[in-house]
Amino acid sequence: MLNQCVLTGNLGSDPELNFYGEGQPIASFNLAFRASKKQTGWIKVVSFNRLAELVQKYLHKGARIAVIGTLDQKRWEDEGVTKTAFNLIANYSEFIKTDGRGFKEGTAENDIPF
Repeated sequence: MLNQCVLTGNLGSDPELNFYGEGQPIASFNLAFRASKKQTGWIKVVSFNRLAELVQKYLHKGARIAVIGTLDQKRWEDEGVTKTAFNLIANYSEFIKTDGRGFKEGTAENDIPF
């Protein structure tokens, strides 16, 4: 069975960068997307390694992106109630609009990956 999701939306906050294992980077952020004409949906996006570094370096709250990845479902018990959440594990991100914010001082144009 195929598990692939494509979403476009805006970051709800600046990406958070953490490290796992032997120092491999992992970046996460919440992505707002249009669920219907009147409703906004939210999903947590997680990226690893080089993509995590790029996300942390170039993206910021409000940036518009497209993400391709797989859905990962988490279940847990909270006070006897089973809860469920979905994360999008990003395999690819296309930076659509970043407004130039988030770029480090002195970043050369040829250093920008898009």
